[in-house]
Amino acid sequence: MPDALPRGARLGVDVGRARIGLAGSDPDGLVATPVETVARVLPVPPGTDGAPGPTADVARIAAEVAERSAAVVYVGLPRHLSGNEGAATTDAREFAGRLAAAVGPVPVRLVDERMTTVTAHAQLRAAGKKTAKHRPVIDQAAAVIILQHALEAERTTGDRVGELVEVA
Repeated sequence: MPDALPRGARLGVDVGRARIGLAGSDPDGLVATPVETVARVLPVPPGTDGAPGPTADVARIAAEVAERSAAVVYVGLPRHLSGNEGAATTDAREFAGRLAAAVGPVPVRLVDERMTTVTAHAQLRAAGKKTAKHRPVIDQAAAVIILQHALEAERTTGDRVGELVEVA
């Protein structure tokens, strides 16, 4: 059996163009639960007169990381079904880099999130939620799926999973 990981809450993040879903775990990493949905703020392009520092969405997630004393943050990496990367993957990588800079030394890791939103919609439908009512909670549900998969992989391997995001 793999060695136990150090205790500490984990945070799961589902990055979308308009919203970001957050999920959290207990300190033993057993169960993922929804936390909140954060409005996405696109960063100001370099060379413009934007305010320095993290955007409001990154700052909110960093506050949640600190409040929970999170041991790791798992950010979903949206790949195509083929495994190839596209524009959404590039966006998630960029966001994860900004988040890693804001939460250091807490590690941020990218984990495959193929089909999480589809699965989240199916689970909400199965729970009797109407499709029109999914929007406020779908991002949180997808974050729960991302985090639960990471927790299960941790238990299987005895180590953190996914690709470590290096701070530039």
